Amino acid sequence: MTPARRAQWGWALYDCANSAFATTVLAGFFPIFFRSYWNAGVPDDVVTFRLGLAHSASGAFILVLAPLLGALADRGGAKKAFLFAFALLGAAATALLATAPANAWLVATTLFALASIGFSGSIVFYDALLVDVAGPREYERVSALGYGLGYLGGGVLFALNVAMVLKPALFGLDGKTGAVQWSFVMVGLWWALFTLPLMRMVPAPSIPPRPPGSLLSASLRQLGATFSTLRQHRPIWLFLFAYWLYIDGVDTVIRMAVNFGQTLGFPDDSLIVALLIVQFVGFPAAIAFGRIGERFGPRNAVLLALAVYIGVTLWATTLTTVAQFYGMAMVIALVQGGVQSQSRALFAQLIPSGRAGEFFGFYNMLGKFAVIFGPLLVGWAALVVADPRHSLLALLALFVPGALLLARVPVSLGR
Repeated sequence: MTPARRAQWGWALYDCANSAFATTVLAGFFPIFFRSYWNAGVPDDVVTFRLGLAHSASGAFILVLAPLLGALADRGGAKKAFLFAFALLGAAATALLATAPANAWLVATTLFALASIGFSGSIVFYDALLVDVAGPREYERVSALGYGLGYLGGGVLFALNVAMVLKPALFGLDGKTGAVQWSFVMVGLWWALFTLPLMRMVPAPSIPPRPPGSLLSASLRQLGATFSTLRQHRPIWLFLFAYWLYIDGVDTVIRMAVNFGQTLGFPDDSLIVALLIVQFVGFPAAIAFGRIGERFGPRNAVLLALAVYIGVTLWATTLTTVAQFYGMAMVIALVQGGVQSQSRALFAQLIPSGRAGEFFGFYNMLGKFAVIFGPLLVGWAALVVADPRHSLLALLALFVPGALLLARVPVSLGR
């Protein structure tokens, strides 16, 4: 294996680390445990609002600091160091979720917010490293490889955690509560373990010449210059505006899907099965979307995925059975990794060289702003409308204009 290919695999394997959190905690056990253990006996609409608040708290931190962190990493060549620090924060906070006692929803929310900050913060630098491990003609393939391995690795651990919850006695556990708590610990350990290949196999990015003055002041000056000139880069700001809208809808589906199923009265075990479907269908689908992006361009690949999301949002308003929920999960799995990986690949093509950390800071800043706005939008809609299925129609206000703006991004001009 060539050093370049080795670095690409080491980079992609980090997706196995953070995807364990995204699957087992973010989309899987946290919303279930949040309702049944940390909010036992609380009305559904209040739990939905508190869940949206839990997601929004961490998003606010990354929203403010992501561009500055990216600029600091660019100026100091410290992408790997920042990634490692945020990954350790996330892994530790995730493991500590196992210690939050029953009905202590505020303690659980605080630990979850810290874990989410670690998750989101590490992704700023993980995304920025894409341009260091891959050439411009490899972005679609390597980005898709990361998401594909993430679905596979996260799915393997999630399958084991599901087995623990369904058959706790088989693992020497007292019951489902203990199984979920041990799952949080295992995710923390898994996260730390799969951070090591990136730290060992990806070379440290070169440090650019540093002007006089402190690193922080130089980074702030660079960030200010980017803010003032960003309006001159039409492909970039137009893409970022579109991305902010549609990724808001995508992330809200990921984070609120289990809560949606619970409000419709579906059993928790059925919701877990749906998440497993997403993981193992998502693995080959993400890889396939990498080929679609290479063949037709990443923008067209994202537009295809958004068309599917719009259709699924409309379909969800008629959902009545668990079988239909499984079908919806399978359709989402076909495009979820694609919309994420090809968005990242497209943005990597648009940004100026040597400033990936800073620009991916903006990229992730908007993604985290979506984390603040999207779940609160659905939570508010759940309080207003009588049928929870109709609250999902609010997502059309994100998917449709996001797709229309993306279609207007002058990709060739950006390149």
